[in-house]
Amino acid sequence: MLYVGITNNWQKRIAEHIADSENLKQSFVGKYNCRYLLHLEEFMFVYDAIAREKEIKAWNRMKKEKLITKHNPDWIFLNEHV
Repeated sequence: MLYVGITNNWQKRIAEHIADSENLKQSFVGKYNCRYLLHLEEFMFVYDAIAREKEIKAWNRMKKEKLITKHNPDWIFLNEHV
């Protein structure tokens, strides 16, 4: 599963995803065990981030995978690097 979301604190968001996937599985990320950060884009303004999130969410899986591969060709988990 590929998850797209907005946050101002990735470490906290990833910790929440891990906790949900290990416990209640109440959210999309919990149900599908979305625990790893593979791609990150930063924006100055939240409106720009929201527009980009909507754009990416409308893409099919192949296009999302190409975006990840373009910026992270080895698909290295970025959890420790943010």
